[in-house]
Amino acid sequence: AVLIIVRIIAAYGAVITTMVASKFITVASTRNPGWKGPLVFGWSGMRGVVSLAAALSIPALLDDGTVFPQRNLILFITFVVIFLTLVVQGLTLPFLIKKLNLNNTSDEKSEEESEHELFMNMSQDAVNYINEKYGNEIEQHPHLVDVISKWEKKFSDMEKLCQNDNSVAIYRDILDYQRNWLLVKNKDDTQLDEAIIRKHLVRLDLEEERLFY
Repeated sequence: AVLIIVRIIAAYGAVITTMVASKFITVASTRNPGWKGPLVFGWSGMRGVVSLAAALSIPALLDDGTVFPQRNLILFITFVVIFLTLVVQGLTLPFLIKKLNLNNTSDEKSEEESEHELFMNMSQDAVNYINEKYGNEIEQHPHLVDVISKWEKKFSDMEKLCQNDNSVAIYRDILDYQRNWLLVKNKDDTQLDEAIIRKHLVRLDLEEERLFY
């Protein structure tokens, strides 16, 4: 009980410390999580193999050959803590989350979304830069106009593709099918150079990267 209560108090203490520190330094997030988030975070502090390993690392004998005092009691307490936190907290955690009706209020973008947005903005700005600085010169080179047009069309197509989760899922499924086909082909055709298979696998990886880069 002490362990669980201290864990919950520490969760609220971490929030308070972060909010105070945000007034003086830059922190990862200044959003107030309210009272529900720290409660769930504190309740999810279950113990397991690390606690057990720490308890078992206690030597049976001291340097002078005497028995380590209360070692069996420490092991017993550790087993009880692990059992109760895993069973009680583990089984009640879904109920607690449902009861508190936690909502995903995070407005932070995922790493893939941030990287994709950065790439698209960079590429679009590059096209604008070319049009502004070399607009007249580009018109004298039809092949450059064609290249830039392809870039702009690609950005538009990729933006539409990434906005449709179903399209992305289908596209990835097709790429996975091609990967499996190449692996089976490499296994069955012993005369085929494996370097060629790897080359095509890399190409498929690059195709998948284009979804977000």
